[in-house]
Amino acid sequence: MSYIRLAICVVGVYSMFLLWAIAQERLSVPFQSIDGKSYDKFHSPLFMGTCQSLLSCLSALGYIFLRRKPAQTLSQTLGLSDKSKPASNGNVNGTANGATNGSAKANGHTPHTHDTLSRNRSLLLRYLQCAVFITSAAPFGFAALSYITYPAMVLGKSCKLVPVMLMNVVLYRRKFAAHKYLVVAMVTIGITMFMGFGKEKPSKASKNSELSAYTQLIGITYLLINLLIDGATNSTQDEIFARYRVTGQQMMFWINLFCTVLTSIISVLPLPYIPVLHPSDSGTELQGALDFIRTHPTVIMPLAQFALTGALGQLFIFETLQHFGSLTLVTITLTRKLFTMLLSVVVYNHKLTLGQWLGAAVVFAGISVEAWVKRKDVHAKRVIQEKEKARIKTL
Repeated sequence: MSYIRLAICVVGVYSMFLLWAIAQERLSVPFQSIDGKSYDKFHSPLFMGTCQSLLSCLSALGYIFLRRKPAQTLSQTLGLSDKSKPASNGNVNGTANGATNGSAKANGHTPHTHDTLSRNRSLLLRYLQCAVFITSAAPFGFAALSYITYPAMVLGKSCKLVPVMLMNVVLYRRKFAAHKYLVVAMVTIGITMFMGFGKEKPSKASKNSELSAYTQLIGITYLLINLLIDGATNSTQDEIFARYRVTGQQMMFWINLFCTVLTSIISVLPLPYIPVLHPSDSGTELQGALDFIRTHPTVIMPLAQFALTGALGQLFIFETLQHFGSLTLVTITLTRKLFTMLLSVVVYNHKLTLGQWLGAAVVFAGISVEAWVKRKDVHAKRVIQEKEKARIKTL
């Protein structure tokens, strides 16, 4: 049964995110107007984010209630109840704290209730922090596609270890093993080779090589900003998992709920033109997106594909994480990104030089080193656990 579940998870992650990648790249190039007189680009990244986060929120909520246990309350189902705390104090506190507990109950607030409210407030603020990071990062990733090719984008996004390490060190003062710095060096060298040996020009590059180098620099800058914010998001999610007992689906629901609220509010605000963050020429991004859909109806299919496959893909990722662990998930996502890059080359006819293939090989070799070391660590922990179980049985 576990092999069938794993096969379903692998097929789900591959199919959903390969289709998602095709839709994302399609949304970055111009669409023909309904009268056939012009080709225009879709400049509403927040609207794209709203569509995906709304579907992701609904799919996570459906998944949570589908797997809900009969005895669970609504707060427990949504991860707003600390399972490590007892439901009532009972006789644990004894008579010594009787007067204190009595006065607390008389005021309508038990110590446990106060702790739960404090925990939930802190947890929801962490979710909101992740939502702000995700909402800020998405426009930079979408804008980068105007300056660098999609294979370069995929390769750069495969190297999240670098910004995640950096943001963990900066924000939470964490330290890392020596091999991780080797991985960072290999990834950096590989990315440099891939960008340096590239000859294909992105959509905003001209025939002038100097301008092409300048536009690629802009694209790399946008991609780095996107990765740094992603790194802050991932490190904050790690902090949530470490401090609070929540499931991946609960986190998926709350973060996407906050993302939907944030992007919806921003989309209806009459903001001026802001490069990257609000590139729409109309007063509100929502109005600009709806006007574009009305005059360019061919955008509807890739937009729906982008939102739906992104939402379903997240469910397969969290299902894999819950039943098979992070090591299996890393292996699946690593190979998926490699196939995403190859699929982009085939579908959209990107031309890669030999130097770019070598750079990509160096990057994936570095990431493979990380996966191999993690596999060794997991195996060593299992051996220690088995020895400990055997020792306990002999006592």
